[in-house]
Amino acid sequence: MPAHAPDPDTASADTASAADPLGRERSHLTASRSALRAMREDVEALDIRDVTANWVNAIVLQAQIDDRIKALADLSHTPLFFGRLNYLHAPGAELAEGAEGEQFYIGRRHVHDADGDPMVIDWRAPVSQPFYRASKADPQDIALRRRFGYTGGELTAYEDEHLSDPTESAAVSKLLQQEIERPRVGPMRDIVATIQPEQDEIVRSGLSGSVCVQGGPGTGKTAVGLHRVAYLLYAHRDRLARTGTLVIGPNRSFLHYIEQVLPALGELEVKQATVEDLVARAGLEVRGTDQAETAVVKGDARMARVLRRAVRSHVTPPTEPLMVVRGSRRWRIPAYELAEIVEELQNREIRYGAARDALPQRIAHAVLVRMEQAGEAPDDRVQDAVARNAAVKAAVKAIWPPVEPAKLVLRLLSDPSFLAEHAADVLSEDEQKLLLWQKPFRSVKAAQWSAADLVLIDEAADLVERTHSLGHVVLDEAQDLSPMQYRAVGRRCTTGSATVLGDLAQGTTPWATRSWDEALRHLGKPEAVLEELTAGFRVPREVIAYASRLLPAISPGLAPVSSVRETPGSLVVSPTADLTASVVEACRTSLGHEGSIGLIAADARIPELADALLTAGLPYLSPGEETTAESRLTLVPASLAKGLEYDYVVLDEPAAIVSGEPDERTGLRRLYVCLTRAVSGLTALHATPLPSALAT
Repeated sequence: MPAHAPDPDTASADTASAADPLGRERSHLTASRSALRAMREDVEALDIRDVTANWVNAIVLQAQIDDRIKALADLSHTPLFFGRLNYLHAPGAELAEGAEGEQFYIGRRHVHDADGDPMVIDWRAPVSQPFYRASKADPQDIALRRRFGYTGGELTAYEDEHLSDPTESAAVSKLLQQEIERPRVGPMRDIVATIQPEQDEIVRSGLSGSVCVQGGPGTGKTAVGLHRVAYLLYAHRDRLARTGTLVIGPNRSFLHYIEQVLPALGELEVKQATVEDLVARAGLEVRGTDQAETAVVKGDARMARVLRRAVRSHVTPPTEPLMVVRGSRRWRIPAYELAEIVEELQNREIRYGAARDALPQRIAHAVLVRMEQAGEAPDDRVQDAVARNAAVKAAVKAIWPPVEPAKLVLRLLSDPSFLAEHAADVLSEDEQKLLLWQKPFRSVKAAQWSAADLVLIDEAADLVERTHSLGHVVLDEAQDLSPMQYRAVGRRCTTGSATVLGDLAQGTTPWATRSWDEALRHLGKPEAVLEELTAGFRVPREVIAYASRLLPAISPGLAPVSSVRETPGSLVVSPTADLTASVVEACRTSLGHEGSIGLIAADARIPELADALLTAGLPYLSPGEETTAESRLTLVPASLAKGLEYDYVVLDEPAAIVSGEPDERTGLRRLYVCLTRAVSGLTALHATPLPSALAT
């Protein structure tokens, strides 16, 4: 697999000429950028006054035009195309987005010239798929696959694979390796140039099915999930435009880190949120915290049964007949008939609120039957009028009163007898005691709600009124969710599909997922296909092997990640007498390398390390703040490290990270996360003995 450049992986711009292949590729890049600029200018020139005179439609159309302009932005430091395919036989024109011929440039978005002929093919198009899947064993009608190397936005090299040539042996792509190892400054970037075959299969899986991806550190599961969203929006844009898409992450720092991936691929409409955002309710603030054992009970799926009982307990079977006066006539509905109506609505298993809305119409229908039997000919307007009758409204209020979800949960957590009534045979007495507030709050607004409480309120709200469902939801770092949180997410995709991403070994909550089968059942997607990514591309082999020593203790039976990157010298584990001073010096040394630096420490150590860095003249960022060429050091509490990555990591006192958690297993899992954030090098410093699991 020869790399073509003067030195041997790069080429200077002044060597380009018409006879030079690299020069021709640069010319195509220049022409493609000009074509993209022309496409954007065509959209900018649109005058909505020529299309519509309706101001509402004009606002909507203008917003669509603005989004299209943003999607056609030419990012100067992002390659417009990263590969080329030469087919042995011309694919069908419909597969090539209207192209004809055998040669296609593969890029982040479609670009066409003034005649409409494609100059760059979207990586998601069917004709682009062999770029990721073709091999010597299965060339897929590809004669040549060419990869391009870039510095910034400048094309500097190319590398060819002649897949149909039996004399050329398969080799590891240097350009692919360089792209994976390229220093990280700024937010997470897309991986369209480096998607591997096993990743591509997940990315291109259909919209109708849900997928769960178990992937260890560095296997690219987050990137796979985000690229699957981009692919689904390409393949099912009209449907998802109506139903919506959502990416759910563990915290704001993580969402900020990944937020530029989809816009870089031209996708601007995907919303991002945390689980806390999903269950947030106007007027309710999270001001309280739960002890771990209490949070475990509140997060248990059995709470859904308790809440369902509590909601339905508000229905009171009627014992008195109903008299409806209309004009000079009186119509009597006996209690037994009212009870039959109520029982029928309860047996239908519809939402509490929907059944309550249906009850007055059912009662009104019973009245209309009597009117017809008496020789009258009432119509729908009469039925609606009867349903609004004061006596009917009073009966409905008495039989099926409205339920306010927050008030219901407030009562469950405050009233021992109410809780005992609805938790009988579901929760033990000890579990009920854990749920009850020691000092009940007088009102919903005065209550010091915890994050788990808002999940309970969200469950109760769904029992009253159905939650809006989206077309597709991506759930990242899913292993940390409780069963009730899974249910909250599942409500947002009951009529859609989901991509679930996580690593059982990185579960760091007391309620962390024990198995994906169990998690998917709580999510409401038991039929989801489980995929496992075991090939690591981000973490060096030496680092992941060291971290994998913890697996027998934190997740027995889970296969360790096999890294494809061997980087001698990437791991340093060293004892020190002066921990803080050594850590500061390690940060200074790491800043001598190119790329981002992460100093990760137990949360309790952060204030001391922050003071030491500032005293040493080393300014730092907080997680979520964007690194730049001038500011590359981030101070990261261990509790926020999950999902983040840095070129070089300095890890402070592993034992303190373990002891900072409620139990040893959770602490070791937290340490596993922290050990696997490095892309190029890890320096772990300790003044106390390392956890015994690391020494095995």
